[in-house]
Amino acid sequence: MYVSKNLLGAESSPYLLQHAENPVHWYPWGPEALDRARREDKPIFLSVGYSACHWCHVMAHESFEDENIAKIMNENFVNIKVDREERPDIDVIYQSACQMATGQGGWPLSVFLTPDQKPFYVGTYFPVLDGYGRPGFGSILRQLSLAWKEKPADIKKSADKFLQKIKFNAQPPNHSTLDMTILDEAAFSLLSMGDPIYGGFGDAPKFPNIANVSFLLRYATISNVSKFNKFGLDSLRQMAKGGIFDQIGGGFHRYSTDRMWLVPHFEKMLYDNALIPITYAEAYQITKDEFYLDIMKKTLNFVLNEMTSPAGGFYSALDADSEGEEGRFYVWSKSEINKILNDDSKLFCLYYDVTEGGNWEGTNILRNNIRLSTVAQACNMSEAEAKRIICTSERRLYEIRSLRVRPGLDDKILTSWNAMMISAFAKGYRVSHETKYLDAAKKATNFIINKMMDKQGLFRTFKEEATIRGFLEDYSYMASALLDIFEESPDVKYLETAEYLGEYILEHFWDGENNFFMTPDNHESLIVRPQNNYDIPIPSGGSMATMAFIKLYHLTGKKKFLDAAKKYMGMRLQEAADNSFAYCYLLSTAYMYMLKPIEITILNTKDNSIKDEIHTRFIPNGIVVSVQNEGQAQNLAKYPFFAGKTFSDKTQVFICKDMTCTPPLTTLPEILDKL
Repeated sequence: MYVSKNLLGAESSPYLLQHAENPVHWYPWGPEALDRARREDKPIFLSVGYSACHWCHVMAHESFEDENIAKIMNENFVNIKVDREERPDIDVIYQSACQMATGQGGWPLSVFLTPDQKPFYVGTYFPVLDGYGRPGFGSILRQLSLAWKEKPADIKKSADKFLQKIKFNAQPPNHSTLDMTILDEAAFSLLSMGDPIYGGFGDAPKFPNIANVSFLLRYATISNVSKFNKFGLDSLRQMAKGGIFDQIGGGFHRYSTDRMWLVPHFEKMLYDNALIPITYAEAYQITKDEFYLDIMKKTLNFVLNEMTSPAGGFYSALDADSEGEEGRFYVWSKSEINKILNDDSKLFCLYYDVTEGGNWEGTNILRNNIRLSTVAQACNMSEAEAKRIICTSERRLYEIRSLRVRPGLDDKILTSWNAMMISAFAKGYRVSHETKYLDAAKKATNFIINKMMDKQGLFRTFKEEATIRGFLEDYSYMASALLDIFEESPDVKYLETAEYLGEYILEHFWDGENNFFMTPDNHESLIVRPQNNYDIPIPSGGSMATMAFIKLYHLTGKKKFLDAAKKYMGMRLQEAADNSFAYCYLLSTAYMYMLKPIEITILNTKDNSIKDEIHTRFIPNGIVVSVQNEGQAQNLAKYPFFAGKTFSDKTQVFICKDMTCTPPLTTLPEILDKL
């Protein structure tokens, strides 16, 4: 009998390392495992998850640490562990299979494959024992291993049919016309799905779905219908006041388990805390309400404090659990708060809904459901004094909380997620004018370029060293991030690198007709070459590439970028209108294209009041580049965006749209009038 050892100990993924001591003889995905399955004609058990996944931990404790379960797995299957954050291509293929077979997906993803990687039985979390009319994982293992031994031909035939369905599902939809009716249809459909009481979308569990809110804020600028703006802004306010937002440390948890945003699933993902603050920054630009700016800053500060490596890259996730309990790090008893805050406790507990009985399992998740003015009046003090006490109390509780056992940290650095964070810090600098955010964006950009990129292109992941070649989202997100930071700090190297990445996408990921693949043309061969066009929970690589291409066209004048963007939108937008919930970043990209970008060049930022005023305005279809000095202007003169714009000793602003530019504008009133 073939005997193998668990081979995950040499991996860098924190998720794989969590399973390195399992009695299961795990392999990482690769030739050794796949060759063995073919050689011995054994089925594969594929388990896909990620380090901060609560139910992944549960299944590991129940099944993968059980000697009896491990014995069945080792004797009958080739067992492979995959970190879905390292290998989104594998995850997308088999999530698609799971959703077709069961109507839902998620993690842990549990898939049984033939030796040639075709799925024949799929699911997510399986409890270890039979119960509630459902087979447990042990029973499933026994039944499938017996079926493979007795009827392998039947299983292989069934798997072939399954594969054909996956391939058919990957075909592109029909072409659609690029006109504003697409945005109208999508926006009204999306609003009808909204929760009019608590904001957001759906019941429970409730995810931030921040791209949906961002699109509605954009659509409000062209519809003249106030309810789109109101719904988006109210959703942001409700979410930020709930338990899904960490009121003490900043940052957003992954989702709320209830409709009211009270009880989160406590893990914190980098991608949420990159995408969400951008929309709060936009809400501040729209309203000038400091509330939205404060939430943006608290979220960015959380990432700086808790998820930034010394070298400048951003870590991937914080676990939901600590000391074996979900949420333990974040919750409080009233007696504990009374002891820490003394006389300030009454006001703080009233403001943050802290009671003796608690609002979750006998403890308190901090959430704000009362106005500051009401609290101040109840405590017989001014609003200013009440706010001072709350801010001081938050800092004191944060210091005490920092002494607790911290949730686990997934310290791998992913190119795509880091790119989103770079964009968030660039946006944070734009609206707050705080240089620490721009510094963080630049440092992370340099880290990616110096540590995760070589002459062959981008790598996907870094932990001590860069590994795994980049996917579409890595290239498209990074191209977009470079363009975002270029607008704030127009070093020509940022634009040149973004242009290179755009060219790479066209050569290796674009099919030349209407679609992007997740994997480059030189990637390992899988059962299908995967595509992923949905903007859930993060923008698809295709949507992000399309946005980057539109900007690259306007900056460089290269029409091939615009041609590809138009083809992709033409092939996807009708589907986006029909299923707006899943395509909102693409819809925002279409908004940019249909309204035509406003090109704003600020030459010489000597008068910062002009730059700051422009930056704090909501111009969602704007490309705003601030050129600080004459050296930058000379380096950029070769690009069409900057052609004919001469640097002088005073601040000048050029506003262009649809191939027509204003003369140089030098006073704020005339600039705002043109905008």
